[in-house]
Amino acid sequence: MNKQSGTIAVVGSLNYDMLFKVPRLPVKGETLTADSISMCGGGKGANQAVQCAKLGARTRMAGRVGQDKFGDELLGKLQSFGVDISSVSRSQAAATGLASVQVLPGGSVYATIFTGANFDLDIQYVDSIDDMLRESKVVILQMEIPMPVIEETIRRASSYGCYVLLNAAPAKPIDPKALQMVDCLVVNEAEASFYTGAQVCDLPSAEANADKLLSMVKGNVIITLGKHGSLLCKKTDNTHFTADNTVKAVETTGAGDSYVGALAVKALEGADIKEACCFASKVADITVTRIGAQEGMPALSELNACQEKAR
Repeated sequence: MNKQSGTIAVVGSLNYDMLFKVPRLPVKGETLTADSISMCGGGKGANQAVQCAKLGARTRMAGRVGQDKFGDELLGKLQSFGVDISSVSRSQAAATGLASVQVLPGGSVYATIFTGANFDLDIQYVDSIDDMLRESKVVILQMEIPMPVIEETIRRASSYGCYVLLNAAPAKPIDPKALQMVDCLVVNEAEASFYTGAQVCDLPSAEANADKLLSMVKGNVIITLGKHGSLLCKKTDNTHFTADNTVKAVETTGAGDSYVGALAVKALEGADIKEACCFASKVADITVTRIGAQEGMPALSELNACQEKAR
């Protein structure tokens, strides 16, 4: 019997990414030549949907792209990865979201994003995906679409009994009542700092502010800490997961999205949250060793092969 009973709905952004591999960032007035360029699908929402689908989950994407070639390519890529795009609409007014990403040696990234059609969404759009939400078991959201859409989606998904996973990236103010309906909140150090009003930069500071974050949500909080691993914060206790610092990062663009997608798949399976965190870390570790967020995300068959090899 397939453990993944049900559907994951991802409501969020779709961007066309242009990745420039550069030796360093240019200084003011300088034209720097890139070592290489890659064109690929992106946007936190689309990335997370792809990771879910690659791990074998039935996944539906909701969002908006423009009526241009970039939108065509994004939808084609999602379909090729097995994502249901029937709830992705085409904007009559805005172009597809775009991202220019500078990738430095060691995997660090600096991105500039044009939101485009991602912000051509309103409450009426949520009405149009109501059936999708009602039929889903897990709903994932990020913060690259308008906040009223995010808040209304959370309310509806929660009322339908969905497991609501919010990746609060990039961090923005949100209605506290909507936040109280979130089953799992995932933030990095900068985002945790934004919501707590304190500096969160390592494990001790994350632990010191865990209760404040937990008080904002219904369920659990996960703070990702880069080279310091991650911290799972529960109402009863906290668990620190160390990072595998032997992994050689090539490009970190999709690491967080890969992590969130893997978490959602385990939530769909009804797995324990600690098991889900371990699994998500392993999945993200593979993603950072490859170029391109969606292309670099591992499939379930790859993970199974790695497990067999380790035995």
